Amino acid sequence: MFNKLKEKVKKLKREIVPVYYALHDKRTPLIAKLLAALTVTYVLSPIDLIPDFIPVLGLLDDLILVPVLIRITLKLIPPDLINEIRAKIDAKQELPGKWYYALPVIALYAYLLFVVVRYFFRH
Repeated sequence: MFNKLKEKVKKLKREIVPVYYALHDKRTPLIAKLLAALTVTYVLSPIDLIPDFIPVLGLLDDLILVPVLIRITLKLIPPDLINEIRAKIDAKQELPGKWYYALPVIALYAYLLFVVVRYFFRH
């Protein structure tokens, strides 16, 4: 049973690539774009809602939250559009490896580091 669930989650996670491409399609509704942006950012971000080092609970976001975000996002995207996007991309294709996609995460970490250093080293 656990393997079957794990396989479903893995299959659903592959849907992040069509969600990413739908994010950049002008025919995608605004609410779907907002949720797609949140979903893609969360999947690519090293920051988890529940840290992975917490036993059992750390994996809950990967097993529950990410698939739920993907499923809701896919429901908001028109079916003909998502089918067109799926037809265009190869199942083995990954998200583009452009370094500047990491800039928001790096900026967030730099800001958090600045705030922490400033808090602890006040005069």
